[in-house]
Amino acid sequence: MLTLELEWLDSAEPLALDELARLSGLRMEELQELLDYGALTPLEPQDPVLLFPLHCLAPLRRAAKLRRDYDLDLFAMVVVLDQLRQIESLEQQLRSLQARP
Repeated sequence: MLTLELEWLDSAEPLALDELARLSGLRMEELQELLDYGALTPLEPQDPVLLFPLHCLAPLRRAAKLRRDYDLDLFAMVVVLDQLRQIESLEQQLRSLQARP
């Protein structure tokens, strides 16, 4: 099953909310609260079926693990999620600068 999941995650297909819940380790209610806080943004907010970019999964998984490990409430997890995204962005910028000749 792990191999199948890894192959599936290599695709560029967006994730539905239920898939995001299953893969992130968060409950649907938690994801809905993250949507309400603006910490999670669907690709097309007006669509009846909410789809999310694959790149939002890794920070959600890390934030969910930190929430469990440190017994964080959901609002604290929103702050952690924002910080994880900023770190990821800075790491990408750093890799880009290091790749320059």
